Amino acid sequence: MTYTLDPIGVIHSPYKEKFAVPRQPRLAPSTTAYLTLTGAANTPESVRGIEQFSHVWLLFLFDQNLDAGWRPTVRPPRLGGNERIGVFASRATFRPNGIGMSAVELKGVIQEKDQTTLELGSVDLVEGTPIIDIKPYVPYSDAIPDAIGGFAERAPELLDVNFSEQALTQLHQHNNQKQVKAVIKEVLSQDPRPAYKKSKEDNKEYAVNLFDLNVKFVVKLDNIIVTGVFPLSE
Repeated sequence: MTYTLDPIGVIHSPYKEKFAVPRQPRLAPSTTAYLTLTGAANTPESVRGIEQFSHVWLLFLFDQNLDAGWRPTVRPPRLGGNERIGVFASRATFRPNGIGMSAVELKGVIQEKDQTTLELGSVDLVEGTPIIDIKPYVPYSDAIPDAIGGFAERAPELLDVNFSEQALTQLHQHNNQKQVKAVIKEVLSQDPRPAYKKSKEDNKEYAVNLFDLNVKFVVKLDNIIVTGVFPLSE
């Protein structure tokens, strides 16, 4: 049987490309994102009472991957990108139905004229991600303290992130420099490079798009250096 899903909203986040997105929610806690409801779901009635909850589950579509299809096995970055496991034993983005889920902080509900918007924290979703459902996070049921996490038992190790003098000068000109700097550090500390390059130094200068900026950086073993922060228009 075939079913049709209509998105109930869309995410607006600092992550302008997949390369920038943290691999799990809560790894970049300084990030604020917004979920604008759409269609029939865009009404204050649909979120009445949601402020009682500190966190919500977001069900979403990996829309940028849907046309690429899927395979029964994947290579998780946490295993170095070399070992294959079943797609259902992973959180890989290439899935039979392209559905993902994230538990995120609910910071508040914004009602402006006819637009209902949720303000969210610690989101791991790229700009424009379609949301297909929202559910409240219920601690007594959803949190399982003695659960076993397999190959992802612990949070990933983080790298130190430092800024060059040029990058600091450029950041100083941004009207939201404090949050932007914090998010850059949280995103880059996870080393967004391909898994096979982890724990390796290379001479390549990388770039990632965050907020309205193109952030350039290099990796020196356990240290990331932000070399420049440029407006996306440049």
